[in-house]
Amino acid sequence: MSKAYSVAVLVGSLRQDSINRKVANVLVELAPVSLDLKFVEIRDLPLYNEDLDANPPAAYNAFREQISSSDAVLFVTPEYNRSVPGGLKNAIDVGSRPYGKSAWNGKPGAVITVSPGAVGGFGANHNVRQSMVFLNVPCMQQPEAYVGGAGTLFDEAGRLVDRSRDFLQKFIDAYALWVEQHKKL
Repeated sequence: MSKAYSVAVLVGSLRQDSINRKVANVLVELAPVSLDLKFVEIRDLPLYNEDLDANPPAAYNAFREQISSSDAVLFVTPEYNRSVPGGLKNAIDVGSRPYGKSAWNGKPGAVITVSPGAVGGFGANHNVRQSMVFLNVPCMQQPEAYVGGAGTLFDEAGRLVDRSRDFLQKFIDAYALWVEQHKKL
């Protein structure tokens, strides 16, 4: 392979110091050289409104271009009320429009949910996957990634505890293989 695949990383939590952002940063560190992970921020996207597509806000255009120019997408998100956080759902909607011009189309994807609860964000994980099926994003099926007990993933200095590193390494390595196998031709 001559170059690394560009991967848009979307973090569902809008807090700068969120556990999900910390996990995403670890995935960036652990990623093999075949993947170039870049954060695509969603915090400043106006709520999706089809009326705005006649003259899209600059934030819509920039976001759509970042997703369109990526080879693949990786979602790292918490679960809010057994579903996907509103900011992430909004980003999915903005990227999917205008109808027929989805920025997501055909990009290999993966979802990892991180939650303080025992279930590890199962609901949010499957809500993202449900949207991705409709948007023609083949999402990696194995290993499934529901990380529970997230409050204990990092020590007081903000370092990942060793027990999680192996799982995250296996996840990102499997995703690199998934991207290679499913890259848009």
